[in-house]
Amino acid sequence: MRFYLLREIQGLRYSGEYRASRKWSLPGVHCPRCDARWSTAVDSYPSVDLSHLPDVKKYAARLEEDYAEFERLREQVRPLAPPGVPLWPGTLLGPLVGTARGEFGPVLIQDPWTLLMRREVLERLQAEGVRGLKGCRTEFQFRKQDPPELLELELMPHGGLHPDCLPVDRPVPCTKCGRKGLKLPEEPVLDAATLPREVDVFRLEGFLTMIIGNERFVETMRRLGYEQDIAFRELPLK
Repeated sequence: MRFYLLREIQGLRYSGEYRASRKWSLPGVHCPRCDARWSTAVDSYPSVDLSHLPDVKKYAARLEEDYAEFERLREQVRPLAPPGVPLWPGTLLGPLVGTARGEFGPVLIQDPWTLLMRREVLERLQAEGVRGLKGCRTEFQFRKQDPPELLELELMPHGGLHPDCLPVDRPVPCTKCGRKGLKLPEEPVLDAATLPREVDVFRLEGFLTMIIGNERFVETMRRLGYEQDIAFRELPLK
């Protein structure tokens, strides 16, 4: 099985773009063990709805100095989030909310970690048997009538990079907050033993800016004519 990195294509056919943020997020944290003040800016779960939590105002982009309070807030979210996801400090939650303009094509990667597509494209891919596709609504305001229905794919984290492409002296993850402090290598190599077999498109666990599609996903996209809107770069396996 081959695997590909998905990226925005150069010279897009369409002018569509958006400016948006999430409704909620876990706060960033000051870890009492490693002393790091950090948050992720890319881990996101658009299906999560926190509107009914009594202290929903605490779920915002901010730094939480009290680690126990961060853990309490995270545990309130866990039953509402997809099973098994790590929920790092700063994890973004809920739909994209903002403005959009221009003409949107079938699919769009504006940020490397966010994949949008029209509803009819998602339904066509599902009908073709592509696995792991969950579309979540976006809340964009358009200036034109009859705007497109753009859905965001909620992509689960799976797999990792092979140790051979990472620094020998890489930092050990913090045993309390989990921070790894690794930079994406210039020539990433996927760890074949860790890659999922039950889904066809996902984000890479540990390097969440990377959206990965397997050959089933890429071949279907190409056959349906969507390769003009996304760049596919095959990654080596080891």
